[in-house]
Amino acid sequence: MIHLFEPAKQPGAPIFLLLHGTGGTERDLIGLVPLLHPDAGYLSVRGEVTENGMPRFFKRLAEGVFDEADLALRTERLITFLHESSETHGFSVNQLIPVGYSNGANIAANMMFENRLFEQAILLHPMVPRRGVTLPESAEVRIFIGAGSNDPICPASETEELARLFEQAGAELEVIWSHHGHQLVMPTIEAAASWLAKQ
Repeated sequence: MIHLFEPAKQPGAPIFLLLHGTGGTERDLIGLVPLLHPDAGYLSVRGEVTENGMPRFFKRLAEGVFDEADLALRTERLITFLHESSETHGFSVNQLIPVGYSNGANIAANMMFENRLFEQAILLHPMVPRRGVTLPESAEVRIFIGAGSNDPICPASETEELARLFEQAGAELEVIWSHHGHQLVMPTIEAAASWLAKQ
C-alpha cells in the first residue's frame, strides 16, 4: 500500500495511523500530528480503491451505502498491511492510534469491529460501518469521536448509534460536537488533543 512513515520523536510517544477521507491522500492528515501530540510519529496510508478518480479505503454502492463485501476485504488487507509495516518499521500494531476522517474513520471503526487491535482511536465524522455484528470485548479501549451537528453526510443518528455500539462493548467514549458540517475544524482537533493528553 502507498504510505508514509515517520517514527515517534520520543520513546512512548504515539504512532498515529492516519486514514484520509474520500479524495484524500496519505499526505492529507499529516498536519494534524503535531497538533495532537508534539512527539508523535505516524503511519499514513492511501486507500486502495478509487471512485471517480478519488482514493477511498473501500467501495460504496451509493452515498452512505457501503459495499460490505469490499469493506470486509479491504479491512483484512489493511490489517495485514499494518502487521507487515510493524515488522518493517519496528513498532507494535497495538501502539498505533488510528486517526481517521470520514471514509478513513469508517474503516478504522470496522477494524475495531473485527478485533481488538487498538487501545485508543480518534474517529472524525465516522458512520456505523456494519450492523448486526457483535463487537469484541472493548473494556479499557478509549475512543474519541468528533462529529458535526450539521453534517449532511454523517447524520447525528449515525454518530449516536456508533457511540452506543462501542459503549455496549465496554469502551470508554468521548463524543465532541461542532456546529459545523462534515469538515474538520480546529476546536475538534484541540478537543482530541486534550482527550489524548488525559490517557
